[in-house]
Amino acid sequence: MKTKYFVLSFFVFCCGLSYGQNSTYQINYNKMSQLLRAINELYVDTVNFNAIVENATVEMLKELDPHTIYIPVKDVQQANEPLQGAFDGIGVTFQLIKDTINVMEVIVGGPSDKVGLMAGDKIIQVDTAVAYGKEINNQWVMTHLRGKKGTKVEIHVRRGNNSEPLIFTIVRDKIPMNSINVFFMVDQNTGYIRLERFAATSKTEFSEALHNLQNQGMKNLIFDLRGNGGGYLNTAFEIADEFIENERVIVYTDNFRKTGENLLATKIGDFEKGKLIILVDEGSASASEIVSGAVQDWDRGLIMGRRTFGKGLVQKPLNLADQSQVRLTISRYYTPTGRCIQKPYNDGLDSYLEDIQYRSQHGELYTADSIHFPDSLKYKTPNGKIVYGGGGIMPDIFIPLDTTKYSSLYGEMFRKGVFSGFTLDYMNSNRELLKAKYPTIQDFKKNFVVSDDLLKQVMDYAHKEGVEDSVPLYFSRRAEIFFNEKKELLDSLYKDPSSIQSMEQFNKMFADYMNQSYSESMQLRNLAKINEFIKEAIMFEFARNLFSYGEAYQIFLLSDETFLKAVQVINDDKVFKKFKVSR
Repeated sequence: MKTKYFVLSFFVFCCGLSYGQNSTYQINYNKMSQLLRAINELYVDTVNFNAIVENATVEMLKELDPHTIYIPVKDVQQANEPLQGAFDGIGVTFQLIKDTINVMEVIVGGPSDKVGLMAGDKIIQVDTAVAYGKEINNQWVMTHLRGKKGTKVEIHVRRGNNSEPLIFTIVRDKIPMNSINVFFMVDQNTGYIRLERFAATSKTEFSEALHNLQNQGMKNLIFDLRGNGGGYLNTAFEIADEFIENERVIVYTDNFRKTGENLLATKIGDFEKGKLIILVDEGSASASEIVSGAVQDWDRGLIMGRRTFGKGLVQKPLNLADQSQVRLTISRYYTPTGRCIQKPYNDGLDSYLEDIQYRSQHGELYTADSIHFPDSLKYKTPNGKIVYGGGGIMPDIFIPLDTTKYSSLYGEMFRKGVFSGFTLDYMNSNRELLKAKYPTIQDFKKNFVVSDDLLKQVMDYAHKEGVEDSVPLYFSRRAEIFFNEKKELLDSLYKDPSSIQSMEQFNKMFADYMNQSYSESMQLRNLAKINEFIKEAIMFEFARNLFSYGEAYQIFLLSDETFLKAVQVINDDKVFKKFKVSR
């Protein structure tokens, strides 16, 4: 069985550091053993050694790199489930709306599907426990619905307008946690695959999606790694191997012990020919950067989006005596041209954590001209294209962050569950009618329209849930912020309380501040585009209820500028030629 190495985001030391063998290891090992023995044999009171060692382990690992982490026993299973690709449960996705568990999707072939649970059902009791009310949260649901494979759970649900609850006995089973939920044909020649993480099952999922699309005539591929924070290095290698020709380096690792390795592409590659575009952003890290770095370094495809996170460390999971786990950094990784894409860590952890915020403040998310790389980190691909290391993968085609796709009104409606709540109510009466009218997602995308009447119904529902159309100013909070920010200046103005000039200055400052606050609130409310956002959200929720999350995701892509640009570019041979990309 292969050891699984992690290349998870987000915090690491810069690549320039070097280490020597620590000659003080044995003396410090003896020192810690002696101290624990002394506490056990001599200390005045009884001691909770579990708590002492847990805290000491966490603090000790902080002195290494921030990517080396400790996982307590109670959290190991939950921490590993997304990468293992499965968990034990009943096979539903849910959402809490008005303190009630609403079934959003039933996994086909899973335990709940087999007994007849349906999307739209409201779970009101789990075994003998009442399953609604203010004390119900996501953790409560996970604790009560998940359980060991083969165990039984009794679920009471309310369906539609039925007055009597339905009772289901469900036998828990192994539930797949897919890393690929979205893949489809964009047009006659182009396919799209979105990978959410590099898990143990991701290579199999990718191959199945790829072959499915190829059987539909796919010749070009858009591979979406946006927001993909990483996963197993071996999985990243296996997926990159699908694109890269035999015997070419995909990634290599190194450390001061010189125990790293070169990972070379094999003869097996199901998409070594054909146009390829990989979508990335500031949330694409580690394993995502291995794949996009290899594709870029070998001139195999175009990278499109925004600069990736910049993480270049490899972790090995170590199980400790009590089955807790440490993910220990053991190597750095490098792209085929020799790039270490790890961003610097010279200014400490706080600065490192704030890097994305720094990029935003300095315009790096909005214009490529704001991003600068030193010449010392310049590399050349085989076809002569310039690429850079030292801070993530810089895309070939930069797509700025769309600042107009935000509305505080939309955010308020989303947080209060307006879209999902309205949809579930609407589906109680209209599900079968909509299914008959739109039998496939293609029919839905082509023909479904959010009418003005439906939009009004959504807004009426929002008002009932406490959402206001007006722009909230939050006067008291704004005033408090003003007085805190201007304290020193206000103190100087009021040294002479009788000064009319001081009062006028104060009044002007306060009025200007409130006017600016109101303008900012108006801008954030984005009322000019709110109807567009609401219509998209309702279309997505309807599609998710009628089909699946993966199919419904296509609704978001209809207004996704990066995706739409990729569709345009992949059909333009001149762009591939310009960037010296082999096809």
